Amino acid sequence: MMVMDAGPDRPWFKVWPEGVPRNIDYPEVPLYGLLTSQAEKYPNGVAFSVGERHLSYGELDTLSDWLANGLLDLGVESGDRVMLFLPNSLEFVIGYYGILKAGPAITPANPLYRSEDLKHQLNDSGAVAIITDEAAYPAVRDIRGETSLRAAVLTGPTRVKGTVSLEEILGRCPSAVPRLDIRPREDVAVIAYTGGTTGLPKGVLLTHYNLVANAIQNAAWLGWSRQDVVVGLLPFYHSWGGCTCVNSPVYSGARVVILPRYGAKELLRTIERERATVLYGAASLFAMLVSDPAIGKYDISSLKYVKAGAMPIPAEIKERWEQLTGVSMLLGYGLSEASPETHDSPPGRVKPGSIGIPISDTDARIVDEPTGKVELPPGEVGELIIRGPQVMKGYLNRPEDTAEVLKDGWLYTGDLATMDEAGYFQIVDRKKETIKYKGYTIAPAEIEGVLYQHPSVKECAVIGKPDSLAGEVPKAYVVLKDGCTSSEAELIDFCQQRVAPYKRVREVGFIDEVPKTPVGKVLRRVLRDRERCRDGSSQNSL
Repeated sequence: MMVMDAGPDRPWFKVWPEGVPRNIDYPEVPLYGLLTSQAEKYPNGVAFSVGERHLSYGELDTLSDWLANGLLDLGVESGDRVMLFLPNSLEFVIGYYGILKAGPAITPANPLYRSEDLKHQLNDSGAVAIITDEAAYPAVRDIRGETSLRAAVLTGPTRVKGTVSLEEILGRCPSAVPRLDIRPREDVAVIAYTGGTTGLPKGVLLTHYNLVANAIQNAAWLGWSRQDVVVGLLPFYHSWGGCTCVNSPVYSGARVVILPRYGAKELLRTIERERATVLYGAASLFAMLVSDPAIGKYDISSLKYVKAGAMPIPAEIKERWEQLTGVSMLLGYGLSEASPETHDSPPGRVKPGSIGIPISDTDARIVDEPTGKVELPPGEVGELIIRGPQVMKGYLNRPEDTAEVLKDGWLYTGDLATMDEAGYFQIVDRKKETIKYKGYTIAPAEIEGVLYQHPSVKECAVIGKPDSLAGEVPKAYVVLKDGCTSSEAELIDFCQQRVAPYKRVREVGFIDEVPKTPVGKVLRRVLRDRERCRDGSSQNSL
């Protein structure tokens, strides 16, 4: 059924891409229905490959059926939550659709997580089972007794006490297929965790309908088909990778070439060998590629376009990429709370510095900061709010946080933006205090909580320091206790041992006092302004 019409008065319709529908009839099916449909039509078509290993649509459908039965045999029930703690791999996609077919919601976790990050997500989500590999299992084993985990499934041939082998589950080849009564608009398919401004990461509740809609929106924007070959580079556990490297390709019947690890040469060689047509990546990826001498040594003309996101991309990087390769770079915007894509550049009409225009069935407005109710005219800065079928159901177990960002059917993004006369949007700054490192969202309060465990730290505040390659890197400002000493290296190492690598503090500045409001709230903006003045930088970051 038609979800929402943004209305003929919306200025972005002036630059709407030819052939892209403004409104789409989204099927009322479970998320795994996208796979089932392709398996029925093209059972022998290759869905995912890594190295010499290939998985057809028919094989993926069958193996995920078998896994679903195996999870049910382990006592997992519809309505439970199961963590998927794996890097990009064939096992990830088998686990992804297998969990959904058994009835639980998936809570994907960053494979770089260490014990503390892992324990928070397991306990917050209430996961009763986990699918992981031998390399990551020690982190699980260390905290398993402090969680609700009842079962652990391990990929690979090694047998580990207290776990069940994925190979063994799939080897049972059960014939029965689980039958579920899924309500696509109500039932949660994925609980994606995103950094908050005042504490630990929050669970974003994405329904089957949210994710089906965004998979179709993304594929429709650029006309994906069975002929497309997608480079599976973005992390599958992340909402952007889940949409563009898993669900959208499956909806389209496309082939995904997985690259678990890569350098410039390996990536470019893969594009040439596989005749890849689609590449999505963070801005830092393209900054790395244009600086590598390998960029001119491989034929990557099969690419129809590349898309940069997750962080602002400097105009010079975009220009250099297009000059060196002849491949257009599209820009866009999204957030986990919207499954995640909301804005894309119209092909052939990319406006530098812009995130593009709202995609099909998506409306966007710029509203005043004080009330969030007054729509502002083109050119004025305000908060970006979004409405569409991809917007989340809410935050897990956080009704107050949900009410703060979901109001009258609109998602309040926390990003400050403008819209021009043609309907193009541009991010100016953000109200949120999260740090965006290469597309990862980091909560300053989480790192501050770790620093406060150090015996010499009296007060601290963590901000995102602008970085040309990463977007932002965490920098800590620390006030030491009277009579105590510590060094920058010591505090950096202290954090590094306790958080995922991408969250580690890169710099420490020692100060006499952390700036605060009269009621005691940390003024991170003052510290960010101080950092920009010191560096002579005016860069804004998402």
